[in-house]
Amino acid sequence: MKKLAVLLVALISFGCISVKNPNVTVVEKPSTSTKVKKSKSKLVIGIVVDQMRYDYLTRFYSKYGNGGFKRLMNDGFNFKNNHYNYIPTYTGPGHASIYTGTTPETHAIIGNNWYDKYENTSVYCTGDTSVLPVGTKNKAGLMSPHRMKTTTFGDENRLFTQFKGKTIGVSIKDRGAILPAGHTANAAYWFHGANEGVFISSSYYMLDLPKWVQDFNSSNTVNSYLREWNTLYPIETYSESGLDKNNFEYGFKKQTNFPYDLKELSRINKPFDILKSTPYGNSLVADFAIEAIKNENLGLDDFTDVLTVSFSSTDYVGHNFGVNSKEVEDTYIRLDKDLERFLNFLDTQVGINNYTLFLTSDHGAIDVPTYLKTKQIPSGYVDKDVIEKKLATFLDQQFKVSGLINKISNDQVFLNTELIKSNRLNKAVIEEAIVNELITYNTIYKAYTSKTLLTTNFANGTAYLLQKGYNQKYSGDVVFMFDPNYISYNKTGSTHGSGFNYDTHVPLLFYGKGIKQGETFNKTEITSIAPTISAFLGISFPNGSSNVVLSDALD
Repeated sequence: MKKLAVLLVALISFGCISVKNPNVTVVEKPSTSTKVKKSKSKLVIGIVVDQMRYDYLTRFYSKYGNGGFKRLMNDGFNFKNNHYNYIPTYTGPGHASIYTGTTPETHAIIGNNWYDKYENTSVYCTGDTSVLPVGTKNKAGLMSPHRMKTTTFGDENRLFTQFKGKTIGVSIKDRGAILPAGHTANAAYWFHGANEGVFISSSYYMLDLPKWVQDFNSSNTVNSYLREWNTLYPIETYSESGLDKNNFEYGFKKQTNFPYDLKELSRINKPFDILKSTPYGNSLVADFAIEAIKNENLGLDDFTDVLTVSFSSTDYVGHNFGVNSKEVEDTYIRLDKDLERFLNFLDTQVGINNYTLFLTSDHGAIDVPTYLKTKQIPSGYVDKDVIEKKLATFLDQQFKVSGLINKISNDQVFLNTELIKSNRLNKAVIEEAIVNELITYNTIYKAYTSKTLLTTNFANGTAYLLQKGYNQKYSGDVVFMFDPNYISYNKTGSTHGSGFNYDTHVPLLFYGKGIKQGETFNKTEITSIAPTISAFLGISFPNGSSNVVLSDALD
């Protein structure tokens, strides 16, 4: 009996028998089913390739090596039907939308430049006269993200980590560095060419450039790229593009065929600006991004860092030479080599299973309309000045008041509301009259009043895209768009901005830690990138973002 009592006490003491006694503490064995929390990525890298159409992945596929685009496509997750879900498809709105997870309707970057009806002047998406340039005395440093109204996933990561996780943005273009990096970034750096050829910043981020940036600027790196640009492979093997000598390119001081002596051409252009329009501009960004990772110790501690990298030279080359040019093909072949170099560096510096990366673009591009016309595809050019004068004349005659239009900017009509009020006119009637007039013009495809965009819920089509790009506070009173393949641009080179597939269909590749291998043809929208990264990191979504997470890509 005595032995049995001792045994019972022992069993109770070790928690093997439960008793309803508040004075007895029952110690339970830890559950073996408890999951071990997976460690997060140490570094998230967002790569934007400016003006990259989706078909550049497939068109030049045979020319790519195995370590760049192909590595991301074959070992990562490829969203093959990824689109922009708003108009206009420009660089500023594109970079803002990728990282905020929302559209101009919410983040308020409604163009690269736009007419500000409150300031009665044209403004630039990152222009900010309240800051000082850093690394230069030039006004190219008067930049900040202050016009962007919502947070990025980098901002949310900074908040989540109590500002221990870093965010740094790098690009040739200021808007390609600043908008992705967000409001709380440790730094954003962009390239100032002209006569200086240096990476700069603004007092929004810092008072002086870090020593490593000063060292990079004083090195021979930039000068080393002022050399010959010829095709990487024999030009006759570039069968994926048109003739080298043609009538559809602008080129450098009218030189439109290989090879290009950049050292010589720099003497008749702004010396270092010429690098922007060559693949060496991308190489320069890769060089600088590598230095940023090394010197800022990105991805080396337990707090996730964010690096945003925008390769902008692809856009300059596309504008200059056009979608179908040998120059565009060579630029992507060379970018593939820079991507491979960058990925190999990440493997060594950060660790192959310590980083997560996505690659996308801020917009696509149109084939040169003069080229399309030779192939009997409907296309052409629009003279906006003619449209503006014709519309002004119509309004003068219709309402007997001159000057009802303040500005036509980014295919939006801004009315003179004070003049309308003082003449006791009905603004809604004027807007409707403008729409009915515009739609009769050749090359005008669609037109909508602000009232229509604000009171009708469009679920698809171009009206949906215009609505997502329309900001109630900053956009105009009437919006319109041109016919497919009609642009207001030079008759050489490519451009972008529309809601047609050539401008909206862009790559989206996820790769690295926590990413599945796979692909899908299901349609996705650019605004899903930021919430996907946020969900993956377990942080708050950007404050204006969509809630659509691309779970197919997440492991």
